[in-house]
Amino acid sequence: MPTPFQSPELQAWAAGFPLTLLHVAVTLAILMVGAGLYALLTPHREIQLIRDGNTAAAISFGGVLVGLAIPLAFALAASTSLLEIGLWGATTTGVQLVLFWLTDLVLRGLPQRIREGELSAAALLVAAKLAGAAILAAAVTA
Repeated sequence: MPTPFQSPELQAWAAGFPLTLLHVAVTLAILMVGAGLYALLTPHREIQLIRDGNTAAAISFGGVLVGLAIPLAFALAASTSLLEIGLWGATTTGVQLVLFWLTDLVLRGLPQRIREGELSAAALLVAAKLAGAAILAAAVTA
């Protein structure tokens, strides 16, 4: 009888765990780059607003992080290699940033209202961005 350390399950885990960590690291790196690009491109400086205690900005930026992460998670789940994760991750992040820009364009005035700390504006912006993220995520797996 094999010892527990020689079981096929443990051997599969030992072989797959480093690759899993690498896939997660690449995906998190894409998420950080996407969030950084958003922070640079947004009409208001959410990070500074958050540091200043603006709750609406924190909610809005939190929605951006989740909105970027949802399609990235689906891209990660649907990919079979690092190259594929990188390609789909970069693609979904780029598309999501364009969708965020379009959302900000259509819902004009919301960035100013977020600067002013209006929570209802942040909630609407987050909902619109998450709706786009859900649709994009579904498209990746279709």
